[in-house]
Amino acid sequence: MKIVVCIKQVPNTTEVKFDQKTGTLIREGLPTIINPEDKNALEEALAIAGPVGGQVTVLTMGPAQADYALRETLAMGAHEAILLSDRAFAGADTWATSYALAKAVEKLGEFSLIFCGRQAIDGDTAQVGPELAEHLDIPHITYVRRIVALDEKTVVVERALEDGYEIVESTMPALLTTLKELNVPRYPSAGGVITAFDEKKVMVWTAESVGADPAKIGLKGSPTQVKRTFTPPVKGTGKMLTGTHKEMVQQLIQELRTKHVL
Repeated sequence: MKIVVCIKQVPNTTEVKFDQKTGTLIREGLPTIINPEDKNALEEALAIAGPVGGQVTVLTMGPAQADYALRETLAMGAHEAILLSDRAFAGADTWATSYALAKAVEKLGEFSLIFCGRQAIDGDTAQVGPELAEHLDIPHITYVRRIVALDEKTVVVERALEDGYEIVESTMPALLTTLKELNVPRYPSAGGVITAFDEKKVMVWTAESVGADPAKIGLKGSPTQVKRTFTPPVKGTGKMLTGTHKEMVQQLIQELRTKHVL
């Protein structure tokens, strides 16, 4: 069984800043990590592949420094790692990103499953996984919180809903997007870290090497354009009320009258 896991390297902070001219996230100087739910995706792939002698390939698109995140996945147990890195990919929205990933998956050849985290913490769109499945013309199931059954031809999962869950069965190959409830990701072993950083190699593929259409990648291939990105201005400080419950209620009423709310 061959399994592909798509990950993303994201800023390890909630204090993000934006370039007001370009509307893009300023990533320079920010510490980075593997997107949390992508680790759940990797853990599930490793757990499935291990008993059957399967192969897990990790794939990401990003700048050269994403090499570090990929080596972390190798340390966790992934068999190979591929970095899509090319200036031509710059400025890609979710559609152009998923297209580039699809071209890389096509180059890899046959596979049984693709795992993706539900969404990345730096964008929260939850679009890349389903779009990747559409590019590859395969079924996909989102918000997977448990694998119920799996054989060579089908996969049955428990899919989370707002008010419960549903059991969904799909033929393979298929793409699944995972939730953190699915599992607890393993820590890399000391031996795994040494092997990942000293012995293994991260393959780097360009737009040309995966056969990507230049008109469908990067900024040129992105149908979505960011008009403006900004941090909402601080509206003012709060005011703490003190005293008994009755006194605080009276203070609140007076404040609301002063502001012409009442």
